Amino acid sequence: MEDLKRTYLHRCKEAQLEPQETVLVRLQQCRGSQCCCLDLSGQNLSAETCSVLALTLQDHTMFSEIKLNDCMLSEEGAKAFLTGLFDNLTIKVLDLKGNNLKSTGGEMLGQLLSHNKTLQRLVLEWNALGVWPESFSLFCDGLASNTGLKHLDLRNNQINHAGVAELARALRRNCCLEVLDLRWNNIGLLGGRVLLEAVQKNTTILQLELAGNNIPSDTLKAIEQTTGRNSDRHATMRQSQNKTRVLTAEIQNLKQDKDRQLQSLMETIDRQREEMGSSSRSTSFQIGQLHEALNERKSAVKSLTAKVQMLEAALALCEQKNHNLGEMVSQSNSVRDEERERWNREKKTLKESSFARDEKLHREIQNLTETNNQLRNKVEEMERRCKSSQQQVFELKQELTNSTAELKLRLAQAEDRLDLEKHRSKQALEEMRTLRQKEVEHVTKHLEESERVFQERLLKLEAQRVQLEEELSRVKAACVTERAQAEEDLARLRTQMRLEEQENMSSMEEKLRSARASLQEVQLHSSQQKHTISELKAKNSQLTMETSGLQRRIEELQKEVLGKDQERVAEVSKVKVELQEQMGHLQAERTSQAGLREKISALEREMKVLSGNHREALLDKESELASYKEKLRLKEAEMERMREDEAHRATCLQNAILAYVQGSPLSNYGSPKK
Repeated sequence: MEDLKRTYLHRCKEAQLEPQETVLVRLQQCRGSQCCCLDLSGQNLSAETCSVLALTLQDHTMFSEIKLNDCMLSEEGAKAFLTGLFDNLTIKVLDLKGNNLKSTGGEMLGQLLSHNKTLQRLVLEWNALGVWPESFSLFCDGLASNTGLKHLDLRNNQINHAGVAELARALRRNCCLEVLDLRWNNIGLLGGRVLLEAVQKNTTILQLELAGNNIPSDTLKAIEQTTGRNSDRHATMRQSQNKTRVLTAEIQNLKQDKDRQLQSLMETIDRQREEMGSSSRSTSFQIGQLHEALNERKSAVKSLTAKVQMLEAALALCEQKNHNLGEMVSQSNSVRDEERERWNREKKTLKESSFARDEKLHREIQNLTETNNQLRNKVEEMERRCKSSQQQVFELKQELTNSTAELKLRLAQAEDRLDLEKHRSKQALEEMRTLRQKEVEHVTKHLEESERVFQERLLKLEAQRVQLEEELSRVKAACVTERAQAEEDLARLRTQMRLEEQENMSSMEEKLRSARASLQEVQLHSSQQKHTISELKAKNSQLTMETSGLQRRIEELQKEVLGKDQERVAEVSKVKVELQEQMGHLQAERTSQAGLREKISALEREMKVLSGNHREALLDKESELASYKEKLRLKEAEMERMREDEAHRATCLQNAILAYVQGSPLSNYGSPKK
């Protein structure tokens, strides 16, 4: 920022004006002390100096107060200086005492008041604004349109009853002026009445000084009463505004608490949604693993069935070879006995194998029954967990009831405060009603938006819950179908084994019958086959070795099949346990969501109760406002009667007072000497 003195010198140089030394000294003092007041009192300022000073003040916005007392400004100087203050946004106090401002000064002051909205105090003592009615009328027009001036000093300005009429017209339109000083003017009785009417219609005038104006005492008392009422109204307005600020702060705190609670609820809902998504993903992954394990098991069972079929074919070939060997060996009696013993041993082994298969099937059935019992135990555990979750829901409901009771207590306290506030804020009900209506509308809009958002989120959560329930039902159906398929496979295997045993027994009996029938033929050919017995015995030994190796292989395969079945059963049981745990987690989440929905519904009910209480309070205040309006109407009727009485009483003295006022000089009537 440029130096203030340098700016003033530069402006003087542009205007080809010699700078005043006293003005330079005052500007230097202001710069050195860093003050906000420019005091040029008692300086003789020319018109050019005033214009340069106005331009300097436009460049520097550091002053909030300007004093030009007893500077005897000329018309051109006052015009130039006041024109430079039109767009100034920092000056709040302007003191022009004792400058003999007349017509042009009054017009420029009116324009200043109409343009400038930051000026708050204007001192015009010891001027002559009332001598020029037209300029004073323009000054009053500017005062009427002004919205920032609060203190106006018009002492010793030779204002008569006509000027007071213009000033009263301005006061009827002005809504910001609080202090007006009209001491030592020529107002008189008529001016006092006009001022009384204006002050009765103006609600912002708090102080009106009228000493030394020859106004009757009753009129002064009436004006004092009206200004006192205005001051009381202003005080009550300030109190009500302070109280409304406190109430709005409390309401905002409550809103912030509710917003924080809602935010925490939404965060918990989001966390639960994420947990549900992760659990659903893990369940889908585990279900895929189960499907893969089942497919592998099916392929293993298919491969085992193929191996069993191959072994059965090999056994059939071996039996055919043994049958051929029996036919050959049956040519002799010794071979026949050996063949009978061998067939008996084979029968015993087949019976033992059948018994072993039956025992294996019984063991599998026992394992399945044990798994069913385990599943039942898990179902009972799930029921116990559900009961515990129901207990938690009951505890949450109790907490909600406690919180609702606390909120009701707070509401009761707030209502008691409102009842206490009603008796103190009787005359500020209109402004309070508008503010409360705006607040209620804002709160209702916010509540409607929050309700809409909560409903949308609840719908989304319901859709997710339905999807999870459908997935659970599908998983349960898949488990049930797998269990039914396993039972069907077991039954089918049992029937197949029984049929195979029956077929083997029938085939063995047929072989025995054919062997008995062929014994006679063998006896006939025994003489011819003695030569080949040695070769057949060697082949028989080889075949017995092969059959023993095949039997050992069959036993090993059976052991492998049993081990794989046990592993599959363990995996299936493990997966079922995991599924039960996940179902328990999902049930707990579902109960927690139900608790959250109950909390949301309780909060909505509380908000509805609050809105109802606000509406009731507004209705009560409207009824009180109507009663106050009726009282004001009655008081106005009384005031009208008092005015009529005063008018009747004043008719007797009117002629004498008018003659006295017209006969007195305007320059020094009722004003002290300077």
